[in-house]
Amino acid sequence: MATEDIGLADPDTLGVTVAAMQAVHFIGMPEADLALAEATVYLSLAPKSNALYTGYGDVKRDAQETLAEPMPLHRCNPVTGLMSNVGYSKGYPYAHHAPERLTEMQCLPDNLQDRHYYRPTDEGFEKS
Repeated sequence: MATEDIGLADPDTLGVTVAAMQAVHFIGMPEADLALAEATVYLSLAPKSNALYTGYGDVKRDAQETLAEPMPLHRCNPVTGLMSNVGYSKGYPYAHHAPERLTEMQCLPDNLQDRHYYRPTDEGFEKS
């Protein structure tokens, strides 16, 4: 539930559920009952979003269907002189040199360029 139904609307839910599992493992039952109850209530009150879940499904499908698509040349490392000569890494915008540490760069093959996989909702952390 933490990853599929809540996702990035409240990314802390994964940590809460793993902590509850570890409490059961290390403390044992019945002492860990409250840890499980706390995790259950936390997850039930958390904002819900499956945006990450559905986006990841789209990514997996596109990756399987486009395995043979070429990577944009500026994303390829030129390990030989020939690769440098044909344009590997030419025009690569190095994000660490940019003021915001972000660059506009094509990272996907041409036929996937306009795809948007993660579409945040207005729930919880996804809102910001």
